[in-house]
Amino acid sequence: MQGIYLISIAVAVSGALFALLLGLQARSRTRSLEESRLYFASTAPSLEEVELSRPFGQRVVRPVLAAILNVLGRLAPQRNIEEIQRKLITAGRPNGWTVADFSGLRLLSALVCGSLAFSLLLLTDASALYRILLTTISLLLGFYLPLFWLNGRVRARQRAILRALPDGLDMLNICVGAGLGFNAALVRVGERWDTPLADEFNRVVTEMQLGKSRREALLGLAERTAVPEVESFVATLIQADQLGVSIAKVLRTQAEQMRILRRQRAEEMARQATIKMLFPLVFLIFPAMLAVLLGPAVPQLLRTFTNLGR
Repeated sequence: MQGIYLISIAVAVSGALFALLLGLQARSRTRSLEESRLYFASTAPSLEEVELSRPFGQRVVRPVLAAILNVLGRLAPQRNIEEIQRKLITAGRPNGWTVADFSGLRLLSALVCGSLAFSLLLLTDASALYRILLTTISLLLGFYLPLFWLNGRVRARQRAILRALPDGLDMLNICVGAGLGFNAALVRVGERWDTPLADEFNRVVTEMQLGKSRREALLGLAERTAVPEVESFVATLIQADQLGVSIAKVLRTQAEQMRILRRQRAEEMARQATIKMLFPLVFLIFPAMLAVLLGPAVPQLLRTFTNLGR
């Protein structure tokens, strides 16, 4: 019994010492953390420290690529600058590219594709004319590939805006009906959602805060999106603002119309589904079904025709 009593006392004392050490260690960590916070709060980091804290890709790789694209963009033809500028704006300015950057990307893509095709053709026994022809085709393909990609981004963003428009107008109608102003309703939609339409609403509010009139900001929205439904909505809002009509009624009517249009588009896509399914049925499913159904009968038919020939 005396041995058990001594062991219990030793365990208790060891536990107390261990807890005391943990407390002292936590206190020292807290003090060092507070000291480091006070140091960084009192000592402002230099520009070099801020620059070195950024990742290597943002500090070195991205500026080098931007410089290369800018130099190559100056060598590109200047005929379609306005068209490319419009497409970049409609696509949401992907990667923050300018017209010069995108033109440089097209030239860089053409050079890479042409060089790759020419290098691969050198390993074959093709004639010189054949090599020149395929290299030229690869150059043209590389030159137009970024443009195809940009057109796809434009269509995808327009579909996303069109998909979010009915719900966005419903929320605008609810916010305005609850007593918010039109600008505050746009801000609420922009804060609530993460869609291209919400980004465009935020930009409209920012432009109006910077001094643009509501008419100019809404016209810019219609021009940037290039969606007919948004253009109709903007035209209706501008007309209601000029005539003094209540915006709540306009938003309610527009929301109902957009819901009707969404249902009509869904019905149209459902009607097109049967025609779109015809091609895979004819070229993929029907041949497999014929092979499964007529396959076992083919040997019997061959034996029958062979016996008839005898």
